[in-house]
Amino acid sequence: MADVPRGPRYRQIAEWLRDRILDGTFPAGQPLPSEEHLAKRFGVSRPTVRQGISELRAAGLVEVLMGRGMFVRSPQTRPALTRPRGVRRFPDGRYAEVDGIRWSPVGDETPPTRTDAPLAVADLLGVPPGEPLFVRDVLENAANGQLRQIHRTLVPFSILAAAGTEHAPPVPELFAWFEARGHQLRWNEYVRTRMPLPEEITALRLAEGVPLLHITRVCLDQDCRPLALETITTPGDGLEILHTYDTTP
Repeated sequence: MADVPRGPRYRQIAEWLRDRILDGTFPAGQPLPSEEHLAKRFGVSRPTVRQGISELRAAGLVEVLMGRGMFVRSPQTRPALTRPRGVRRFPDGRYAEVDGIRWSPVGDETPPTRTDAPLAVADLLGVPPGEPLFVRDVLENAANGQLRQIHRTLVPFSILAAAGTEHAPPVPELFAWFEARGHQLRWNEYVRTRMPLPEEITALRLAEGVPLLHITRVCLDQDCRPLALETITTPGDGLEILHTYDTTP
């Protein structure tokens, strides 16, 4: 066929489908031709078709839904969810996330633990590597389980000891707790993507080829001293982050 690329047959199938996903012939959310149809079109076996499809799955362009078939994930399509980022303070002193999403823990909450600060975390928290940290890990869901994230909060025990405790409340109550102890708060946030670890694939129910959106947020006081660090890990498909800001003088 003149419109089919050269190379191994499975790669011909992958490139033929990729081109039609990117040019909109197969729109996002629509089913792809069946394995049987593709096998007949290219004159190959169904295992060869699956090998080609696996390349598209690894690239995040296709997802296979059990019992329903193969569906397009186009990089040209706007994600289904936009999450504004930021923290809102109410007049009564309460804090909340500006996206307004109501998260609930999945199953029983894991009791807080402690860990020794790894180098990257120690650098962001301004503490020596190996300093003990209070750790709270929560697997959360929202929208009837359609959204999932892993939320980790880290607070140096030296910060807690200065307040006469060894226990930190969960976010966002933690921010009001800091403020009640005389801190004026600000935040730095770092956003990146990465591929998931095996346990994250299971916890977040990730399809093959889906990257993670990894958000690191550091809470600082009025002297820019770090007080706490959070990481939020969530599936990177179907999601975009919204930051609203004015011109910087």
